[in-house]
Amino acid sequence: MNSVVRLKENLLACWKWTLSFRIRDWKLADYPVVIRRQRFDAESLFDNNPRFKSHQWRVLVVNWATMDGTGGTREEALADLQSTFLARKARLAEEGKPLPRPGTRVPIQFGSRDRVNAHPDLAQDFIQRVLGLPWAFISDESCLWHFHAEENNDALFTKIREVYGVDASDIESGNLGEILDRIAASRQTQ
Repeated sequence: MNSVVRLKENLLACWKWTLSFRIRDWKLADYPVVIRRQRFDAESLFDNNPRFKSHQWRVLVVNWATMDGTGGTREEALADLQSTFLARKARLAEEGKPLPRPGTRVPIQFGSRDRVNAHPDLAQDFIQRVLGLPWAFISDESCLWHFHAEENNDALFTKIREVYGVDASDIESGNLGEILDRIAASRQTQ
């Protein structure tokens, strides 16, 4: 990113930060938001994959690395960001934590690994045999969707059945913590 774009985003963040002192209940419109069209080279896997074509636009909140949305159009990307924002706002309220002030830098926070760490050998085996990766960082919030570009998780659910003899297809979220718990529980009953 060039310095002019960075300066523009920093000024927008400062402006939104200043305005944020006028109100207490912040909405997405109170945050510094930028919209970008994602460009992929012609040889790219992304250009030939319909799932990625539907993510041509990216909208993000400046200085908040994990607050973004994507879509096939600007409007879809904004709607995706709005949905993500509302879910995060509700979760923070539920946890009794404040919403970050608009314009402030929000550090990346990794999800808990309690469930994954309960099955360290299984987690590593799962990463290699099901996901087909030599290693990966997974947290309790990780899901199958993070590891492929298909329209559904069917291929990975089939792989889980083949490798572990466990049907996890009813875990629609594809949450890896839930899947690892189920595999571990099935091993205890054998």
